[in-house]
Amino acid sequence: MAHIALFVGSVRRDRQGIKVARWMEEKLTTRGHTVYFIDPLELNLPLLDRMYKEMENPPSGLRDLQNKIKNADGYLAVTPEYNHSTSAAMKNTLDYFLEEYFFKPSAIVSYSAGGFGGVNAAQHLRLIFAELGAPSISSSFAISRVTEAFDDRGKLVQEQYNKRIPKFLDEFEWYIEAFKNQRLKGVPY
Repeated sequence: MAHIALFVGSVRRDRQGIKVARWMEEKLTTRGHTVYFIDPLELNLPLLDRMYKEMENPPSGLRDLQNKIKNADGYLAVTPEYNHSTSAAMKNTLDYFLEEYFFKPSAIVSYSAGGFGGVNAAQHLRLIFAELGAPSISSSFAISRVTEAFDDRGKLVQEQYNKRIPKFLDEFEWYIEAFKNQRLKGVPY
């Protein structure tokens, strides 16, 4: 199966997105994928000054992150919506790299406390992934009222999301396989 880098988008102390991210990790591993769980709270990256490729001697944690991103077949972002966009933590983590993302698909899971499920953040993140060379699949997966969707321990309590997730992941896997097959034939540059 595939290697998937899963990006967590929030570093807030009471973040709800960690529940979504762990749920997605479980869904991906159940389908046989290897998941690189990338949590900016654990990475503690400073605000971007130099991209990885511009560093003479990158710290070991950043080298490890670079390997995960480079070795991934696809990227799954779990993003909150802050002021109608993705989080600064998500953007900062993504921006350390560039060529590592080329010609691999991304998929976006968004969430919010409100009824729209972070769809504005997902739209902005599509533009970011496109610029990174990792275009997003056409579907996105929005979780509305995230505080009601999961209990305090992170267990999903709203079954409709379990019913919707297989189609989303089927599409993501299709794109991963398609891009992988094309990369075997070569890339444009």
